[in-house]
Amino acid sequence: MHEQKQTTLPGGTAVGPLAGFTVGVTAARRADELGALLCRRGAEVMHAPALRIVQLADDSELLARTKDLIGHAPDVVVATTAIGFRGWVEAADGWGLGEALLARLRNVELLARGPKVKGAIRAAGLVEAWSPASESMAEVLDRLLAEGVDGRRIAIQLHGEPLPGFIESLRAAGGEVVGVPVYRWMPPEDLAPVDRLLDATVSRSLDAVTFTSAPAAASLLSRAERRGMLPELLDALRHDVLPACVGPVTAMPLESHDIATLQPERFRLGPLVQLLCLELPARTRSLPIAGRRVEIRGHAVVLDGDLRRVPPAGMALLRALARRPGWVVSRAELLRALPGAGRDEHAVETAMARLRTALGAPRLIQTVVKRGYRLALDPAADMKYADN
Repeated sequence: MHEQKQTTLPGGTAVGPLAGFTVGVTAARRADELGALLCRRGAEVMHAPALRIVQLADDSELLARTKDLIGHAPDVVVATTAIGFRGWVEAADGWGLGEALLARLRNVELLARGPKVKGAIRAAGLVEAWSPASESMAEVLDRLLAEGVDGRRIAIQLHGEPLPGFIESLRAAGGEVVGVPVYRWMPPEDLAPVDRLLDATVSRSLDAVTFTSAPAAASLLSRAERRGMLPELLDALRHDVLPACVGPVTAMPLESHDIATLQPERFRLGPLVQLLCLELPARTRSLPIAGRRVEIRGHAVVLDGDLRRVPPAGMALLRALARRPGWVVSRAELLRALPGAGRDEHAVETAMARLRTALGAPRLIQTVVKRGYRLALDPAADMKYADN
């Protein structure tokens, strides 16, 4: 992976790779951790949990399934997530069934999807029979099918993500599959943050939206459909707002709508943030203007390494000018670029004055009398853009 670029300000202060960008976080679980990783790299974060997790102690379905497995032993138990396995044991303990569940698990073939789950299993005083090096459920499936599952009872600790083909393949091979819904997803009780995130995505106020679970992605799409804005959301995610998913399973609901997603090679939060640190700056436009280096980011400008925050109207004008650097852009065209400006061209002058103030370098944008405005592109660069 390439090294993340960091701009250094005069005086030695570093501008983070995500400074000037706004990133949406849809996670309900580990949202604070993801938000902190993004903020440390300079991003502004809009958190809108797209779902909520049913509390295990109140989950009657999990209680019924736990009693069933204690009374009717499975041959194999597949543990998929550390938090889920720990939560299951803790919930059973709260119901007075903890010892009975652990006793049952000691006498079955216990498979762990990865090292974190192995740690949770061993912390409970158990030992896993096997764990795949790849942390892949596909490898778990291959092992079970190779062993033979006909007539065997297999319990799978579900973790809120879809398992495409996993359960169907086991059943087709003759296995009895029991799903253990250790935590289930529900729509959030407060939909206002989700609606704000949807509005920000459609208006292109966000630069990226992160997804750490398939249910969160599906929930966001479902909410957009209920609000009658699904086509607008899909258009934004396909063309302007970067959808970043922690892995391919998480991306499935989006990709079913022909949305290309960004995914790290390692399905973890850290690599996801590192990938955003590379991709978002790579999408910015950097121009030599009036002897200065101007980098246009999501809601800010990096001017010779100095981060300058710009109001939304000013950013709209700057992007309109940057689409044709060095060319005169009329007031009428700039007015159309301003969100909700109406027909009064005076709004352009007001927004332009605020833009120049925010940049702190009024010579970057030239006023062309009776015609409009243009970026004061450096002469050598002007020839380059003319050739293109």
